Amino acid sequence: MKHPNPIALCIAAASICVLPAMSQQTKILTAEKHNEYGIVYSLPTTALQIRVTAQKETRKAGPFRQYAKRYLGTTNVVGEDAVSWTITSVEVTPVGVKDDDTKYLMQLKAGATTYVGVAGDGMLLSINTQPEETESDTDGAQTNVARSVRNDGGVDDYLQYVDMDFVSAQNSMRQAEMVANSLMDVRDAYLSLTRGTADNTPTDGRQLELMLNSLRQQESALTRAFSGSVSIEEYTAQYTYLPEEDGEEVLFRISDFTGLTGAEDYSGVPVYIRTEVMMEGTLPVDANGETKKFPKDGVVYAIPGTAKITLQTGGRQIYSREMEFAQFGTVFALAPSLFTDRKAPSYARFSPVTGALEEIGTVKE
Repeated sequence: MKHPNPIALCIAAASICVLPAMSQQTKILTAEKHNEYGIVYSLPTTALQIRVTAQKETRKAGPFRQYAKRYLGTTNVVGEDAVSWTITSVEVTPVGVKDDDTKYLMQLKAGATTYVGVAGDGMLLSINTQPEETESDTDGAQTNVARSVRNDGGVDDYLQYVDMDFVSAQNSMRQAEMVANSLMDVRDAYLSLTRGTADNTPTDGRQLELMLNSLRQQESALTRAFSGSVSIEEYTAQYTYLPEEDGEEVLFRISDFTGLTGAEDYSGVPVYIRTEVMMEGTLPVDANGETKKFPKDGVVYAIPGTAKITLQTGGRQIYSREMEFAQFGTVFALAPSLFTDRKAPSYARFSPVTGALEEIGTVKE
C-alpha cells in the first residue's frame, strides 16, 4: 500500500476509552482527555483464505476379477489396486489482516462526540455508527477428513458367506465357481421373497425387510469378489496466503501417497498460486481532473487496487478470480470536520477486507 507522509502519532503512555463492545470482535473508541483527544487505528492488508476440497479414491481389485466376464457377464471391474487424489473445488475468501507497520491518528477537539468502531485488533470499521461484526482470519493449514462420499465395502467380505468346501478347494477357478453359485442362490432367494413364492416367506413386514436387507448385503459382498470395490473420502484443507507482488509460488502440493501436503513436501505435485496486479489504486481527482489534496489530519482510508489470483496444477487452471487488495492501492483521507459538525455530522463505514470507504452519509437524529 502506498502511504502519504507519515502522520505523527503521540501514543506513548496514552490510553483509549473503550465503551461496551457490540460483540467480542468489535469495539467502540472515543476521544477523551486522558488520551489527548486522539483515536489511534489501523487499516487492513488483504489476505486470502483458500479452502481446498479434494477426493481420495481407493480402488481394490477383487480376488476373482479374471472370472468376472464368465460369471457376471461384465468386464467393468477394478483391474488393480490404486489410490488417486483429485482436487474437486477451490474457494477463495478475501479477509482483512492488521497492518502492524502503520497506524493512524484521528485528532479531535475537546467536547467532540465522535466515536470510531474498530475490530478487535484496531482496524478501522466505522465512524459515528455501530460497526458490523467481522470474521477473524485463520492462520496456517488445517486438514481433516470431512466425510465419506462412497464406500462399497471390502473385497474380502464374501468370506463370511463361504463354507468349508470353499476353503478346501484346490484352485481359484473352482473357488470362483463356488462364489458365483452362492451369488446365484442369493439372487434366487431374493427374487422368491419379493414375489412371495419362498417356502419361508414371513408374514411380518418388518421381518421381511430384514431378510431382504441381509440378502442385499450378501449379494453385494459376493459381487465385490469379482468386481472389486471403490471408496471415496473427501478432505478439506485451508491455507492463508498474503499476496505481496506480481509472481507465482507453490501454495501446497497434492500427493497420491499423502494427499494434501505442504509446499515443502516434494513427494506431491505442486499447486501454484499466481498474483497478477491488474490495476493500482489511484488518488481521487476534482472536477478539473486535478488530484485532490490530502486533508490535514484527515481520517485515512484505503483506495484498493485489483489483482487476478490464479491457481493451477499440472498445466490445468483450477481457480481464477479478480478481486480488490489494499496492498496494491493507495490511501486518501476524509476531512475530520465531516464527523465533528454539531448540526449535521457524517457517518462512514469502511471495508474490513480492504479498508475502502463503503458508505458515507449524514447521521439522522
